Amino acid sequence: MPRPRKWRCIGFAPNVTYFKPKGVPACSLEEVGVSLEEAESLRLRDLEGLEQEECAKRMKISRPTFHRILTGARKKVSDALLNGKAIRIEGGDFGLAAQRFRCKGDGQEWQVPFEIMATDPPDVCPKCKSSHIEPLPPFGFGYGNCLRLQGTEQSKKEIDSAG
Repeated sequence: MPRPRKWRCIGFAPNVTYFKPKGVPACSLEEVGVSLEEAESLRLRDLEGLEQEECAKRMKISRPTFHRILTGARKKVSDALLNGKAIRIEGGDFGLAAQRFRCKGDGQEWQVPFEIMATDPPDVCPKCKSSHIEPLPPFGFGYGNCLRLQGTEQSKKEIDSAG
């Protein structure tokens, strides 16, 4: 039995998570799924221009793991661009570098660093001990394995009507 995958730390959750070729209805396109940690690897290495060692440190993973993630991301994006496929950014095994929470009981807000989120996410408010807490946006599309964004036919129709 393989060991569970470790969470990867991401410092940015994109607001736009779906890209498609212009003039082609989304319902007729093949999609390529890019995980949030793959998008983060592209951002750190290609957009910010950091060396792989620094990228790996920021994502709290080994350099070989970072290289595998980056290589996979580049292959997926290249496939989509060159073969006219849509790109959907979603899911993965990740946590934000820091996550904010709010207590629904007393309105208390606090921030939890990635290291704690990865091992012991909060289940109660630190002030009033209420279990009625909620993550605040951007809350990383959920923590854990491959939580999907809205990928329904309805959302594809909305994308088509937008252009």
